[in-house]
Amino acid sequence: MSLQSGIEAVTQGRYQAAVQILEQFCRSCTDQRSCPEYYSAQVWLVRAYQGIGEIGKATTLCQKLTKSENLQARHWAEQMCSTLPNTPATQVASEKPIALQQKSVKLAMGGVGGSLALASLVTITLLFGMVLALSLSLVLIVGSENPTIGLEIAITFTLVFNLVAFFLSPFVMDLTQRWLYQTRWVELAEVETLSPETARVIRRVCQQKKLKIPRLGIINDQNPTAFTYGSLPNSARLVVSQGLFTYLDDDEIATVYAHELGHIVHWDFAVMTVASTLVQISYLIYITARNLSRNGGDKRIKSAAQSTTLVAYVFYFIGTYLLLYLSRTREYFADHYAAEATGNPNGLSRALVKIAYGILEEGSGSTEPSKLIEGTRALGIYDHKAAASTGTAYRIASDVQKIGRVFLWDLFNPWGWWMELNSTHPLTGKRVRALSTYAEQLGLETEFDMGRVIGEGKHLKKSQLYGSFLLDIVLYGAETIGFFAGLVIGVILSSHSGNAGLMIGVPCIGLGLGVLIKALVMFPKYDQATETDVLTLMSDPYASPLRGKPAKLEGKLIGRGDAGYKFGSDLKIQDSTGMLYLHYASRFGPIGNFLFGMKRVKSLIGSDVGTVGWFRRGVAPWMDLIEIKSESGTVVKSYHRFWSFVLGGGLIILGIAFTVLMHGSRI
Repeated sequence: MSLQSGIEAVTQGRYQAAVQILEQFCRSCTDQRSCPEYYSAQVWLVRAYQGIGEIGKATTLCQKLTKSENLQARHWAEQMCSTLPNTPATQVASEKPIALQQKSVKLAMGGVGGSLALASLVTITLLFGMVLALSLSLVLIVGSENPTIGLEIAITFTLVFNLVAFFLSPFVMDLTQRWLYQTRWVELAEVETLSPETARVIRRVCQQKKLKIPRLGIINDQNPTAFTYGSLPNSARLVVSQGLFTYLDDDEIATVYAHELGHIVHWDFAVMTVASTLVQISYLIYITARNLSRNGGDKRIKSAAQSTTLVAYVFYFIGTYLLLYLSRTREYFADHYAAEATGNPNGLSRALVKIAYGILEEGSGSTEPSKLIEGTRALGIYDHKAAASTGTAYRIASDVQKIGRVFLWDLFNPWGWWMELNSTHPLTGKRVRALSTYAEQLGLETEFDMGRVIGEGKHLKKSQLYGSFLLDIVLYGAETIGFFAGLVIGVILSSHSGNAGLMIGVPCIGLGLGVLIKALVMFPKYDQATETDVLTLMSDPYASPLRGKPAKLEGKLIGRGDAGYKFGSDLKIQDSTGMLYLHYASRFGPIGNFLFGMKRVKSLIGSDVGTVGWFRRGVAPWMDLIEIKSESGTVVKSYHRFWSFVLGGGLIILGIAFTVLMHGSRI
């Protein structure tokens, strides 16, 4: 479509059509410098957004143009931005100047999380205690120098390796950053030209804490993100993407830098390295004990080593979750530090929401997922998997209630707590709630009306939220439970009947039954699927990652959902309210998925489609596809439920076959 068609649509008042034409035109300009009409299209797109009432998008794009290389577009945007009505978030920013002095605020976390030193100490002590107990048990059990010498050498090597890696990793990361993302190292003066408030915060914090100014990097990528790495505070690197300056206001950028400075001030590199090293050693002990249990000659030693293997693995498992807990705790403390250092917790709340919005916007303009966002997921200030829900709300919000509603799931749904256990970052709603508490302590008006959100959450149906949660947790692990239950039953039956096939057959049957039972819950009948939109789905506080909600969506396929995978079969759909990931399953299994991603996905991207599927929500929301139907009549079927039934039924048949064929075989 041509630029002229988009301009005509705007002048004729057909703003929705204009948005589609101009967005498509802008996406076709892959190289902005070789496309002289690109900035003109952006200018008219601001007017089209304004025409359909998407003021937030108009304001963000206008702010982006004020920093463009095109002087005419920049001059126009500077004038236009002053005439646009502010979104609620930017209005708060303009009304409330940032507080430059540091103010003390009480941490909005209870229990062990109330002290960063205590949280770190408890975690590391527990991990160290596990390692020490296992080390001593192995020494006492083995009773021989050879195995322990081998273990000592292995632990020594692990410690030396982690110590060397600790001090060398910043330099290795420097090379990796330059190679993968073309990171450009800059002086503080350049950051100051982009965000004067940020430079003031960096100077003040480093002066107060007697730290060297971190090495500052900028990645030329419009996906907004920020992260820190290093070994010691005075050798830290603080890297942000160009998108941070595009989507965030000056005071919001400063709070993001303050958050990253909090990681440096709190020695997060060292603490996380020590904790992860102890987890590694736990796993090393587990491997050693497992080998001893298999190869040991003495029956007493072999039996004891088998017990130690189980205990070691349990300790390793617990240690892994303690490490994730520590990572989430440190994110809370970095947020708290930013609130104190800037006196502007609302700025960080807005920054988190705008970062989600920016990730969503950049994703909608690209057919391939961002390698930067995926590659820095654990390091970044924001888990991009959670961006879809928050970014969707901000994308169309005419008032803060729409943004707040998507936080209901984070704050009140028990699945939120369960899913967060496997995440390095807290859920966004919980972080914004904590920042709102800091704003109240500083006498500021809270952002996104979190008081209303909390009040609405108290009126949710507790029976619907918690009534079947414990049962759902069991069903969520139905395959594992079925397998181990079958294993126990198989061992008991085989010991009485002498049929060795029961030890293999019954676990297979249990696993198959678990798959079938879980499939019946996950994939209910979809005949009555209702037509809805992305925002409505994401605002549902009762959504579950287990019980799929049948739904129909209409929108445009805008790209692949598999980060960094050229032949990915998953897709992204965008409607007028937001973006959602679509998971595809071929009738021919993984090979069919690969062929679909290689041959058909590219031709589908850009198509207006209707979809039917089961909506689910975890840290990231998604839909398991049933069907895609394009306007041209192309129909794509997806077979999630089919494969669950095939797998479950096949395992049951296999288990019966083992039991029958091995009947009479002695153990």
